[in-house]
Amino acid sequence: MKIICIGRNYADHAAEMKAELPTAPVFFMKPETAILKDKVLYHPSFSQELHYECEIVVKMDKIGKHIAPEFATNYYSQISLGIDFTARDLQSRCKEKGLPWEIAKAFDNSAVVSEHWLPAHEFPLETVNFSFYQNGVLKQQACGKDMLFSIDQILGYVSRFVTLKPGDLIFTGTPSGVGPVAIGDILRGTLARQDMFEITVK
Repeated sequence: MKIICIGRNYADHAAEMKAELPTAPVFFMKPETAILKDKVLYHPSFSQELHYECEIVVKMDKIGKHIAPEFATNYYSQISLGIDFTARDLQSRCKEKGLPWEIAKAFDNSAVVSEHWLPAHEFPLETVNFSFYQNGVLKQQACGKDMLFSIDQILGYVSRFVTLKPGDLIFTGTPSGVGPVAIGDILRGTLARQDMFEITVK
C-alpha cells in the first residue's frame, strides 16, 4: 500500500504558500509507515514547526494504469478524511537548497486516515464539504468542488506514471488555513458533517 499526496490543489492554499498554480497535478508519496495507527500523535523532536493539512482521502478499489478520467469512478468507491502532517521547517530548508523534501512529509505517523469511510456514490467529491478544528476552533473548511483538479483527473494523471493498486490512498490536497500544532492540541475533522477523526498531540 502506498499514499499519493496531491499538492497545491486549492488556489487559496497555493496563494497562502506563495506558490504558483500548477498546470497539472503535483504529487508526492508517503510510505505505509507514515500512517498514524493510534489517536495520539507524539510531536516529533526533529521539527519545531509541525503543520496540519486536512484533506479528503480516496481509497483505490482495484489496480489501475493509464486510467481514463471518464472511467476513474470505476476505480474507487469510498472517501474519508485525513491529515497530511508537514515538518514545515525541514521543508523550507530543503526547498532553499533545491533538495527533495520527503524528510518533511514522509516521516513516521505523518498521515492521519480516519477509520470511517463514506460511500462515494452517496457523497460525491464535487459536492462534499469538510471542516477541520484545532482545539474547537474552525481552521479549515472547503468543498470538493474547490479543488483545481478533480479526483478523476488526479487518477488519470498519476496513473500515467505510477500503477495504482487496491488499498492505495489518495490525499487530494488541502485548502487554505494550514498552521502549526503544539503539544496538548486536539485536532478534529468532519466530512459531510460527520465526525471522522479526533487526534491528541502529545
